[in-house]
Amino acid sequence: MRGPFPEFRVLGGLLLACLAMGSARVPARAAEPSLVIMDNDFAGPGGTNMQSVIPLLGAPGVRVLGLTVTVGDGWENAEVAHLLRLLELAGVQGVPVVPGATAPLVNSRPRLLAWEKANGVMPWKGAWRGDAPDSQPPVPPLREGAPAGRPAGETAALFLIRQVHAHPHQVTIVAAGPMTNLALAIRLDPEFAGLCRQLVFMGGLVDGNLGQVTASADYYTDFNLMFDPEAADITLTAAWPKIVSVGGVANPLRMTPEILARATRHAGGLSRYLTQYYHPQPMWDELAAAIAVDPAIVTGSVSAYMDVDLAHGPNRGYAHVWPEQTRPHMGERPVEIVTAIDRARFVADFADAAGRIAP
Repeated sequence: MRGPFPEFRVLGGLLLACLAMGSARVPARAAEPSLVIMDNDFAGPGGTNMQSVIPLLGAPGVRVLGLTVTVGDGWENAEVAHLLRLLELAGVQGVPVVPGATAPLVNSRPRLLAWEKANGVMPWKGAWRGDAPDSQPPVPPLREGAPAGRPAGETAALFLIRQVHAHPHQVTIVAAGPMTNLALAIRLDPEFAGLCRQLVFMGGLVDGNLGQVTASADYYTDFNLMFDPEAADITLTAAWPKIVSVGGVANPLRMTPEILARATRHAGGLSRYLTQYYHPQPMWDELAAAIAVDPAIVTGSVSAYMDVDLAHGPNRGYAHVWPEQTRPHMGERPVEIVTAIDRARFVADFADAAGRIAP
């Protein structure tokens, strides 16, 4: 085939030369920030739920689009208030706090109590513990004081969908509580999960049964999945480009006075808050958030297909995993299960992030 006419070749050469000269004068653009939304049951004050925002808000190069709230460890309305108050005390502005689900999709306190009669006690019941009511009560007085700010006037599922469509294939979702908000977003918008960058979730405690006997029945119970099993099943079978499970690997990683001292080196509202509401518990949610922004914390992982048991037996709400050759092909998806972490790197990241948040 004949090439272009000679005059076209000359003009094309001049155009390319001009473009090259122009591009040489344009400064390189700064790297775009990583976009993150955390969905969590922000019970407080203090503890792993509240401290989970530190690795995100204090990480360089990370933009937190919002914090969405779901019922779980506490009631959703109280969690919203605790989170707003923490952000105020830490001097954090411009991060939306978005109210979400006030109850699981199907599960309820009467259902849980009936399940316990046949299958044994669930050691941690979250919002349903003790003599709690069956549905969300008014917010009680907060130990840390009432927040002055207000939550966003949007529901979590719609906020999640809107943000992901505004930033397709860029948003990492960190799910550190029950997955009710995510399941609602998936059911409202079939494109939602596929338009995300990845899902990093705290849960998937596979092979934890013996740990309930030898270590802690509470710490080795997969509360985030058991509280709303149907939501977990919907979420973990959706079309995420990547799923990372941060499960039992977090149990030995405890909040200690040494970590607290490193995280509170800089005086300010956040340091006072962390000191006053210190809990020596596993840093479950902090680790999930930290891995989302610094994957180099992960030093070991296993790939497997995962789904959630929905049968009304003793394993209801627990994750199950298969290799490719034995999976049932019923919607389960490949998941990267974190099995080992660089503890020193995590602690350094956490302390540095807390220092950057301090006013």
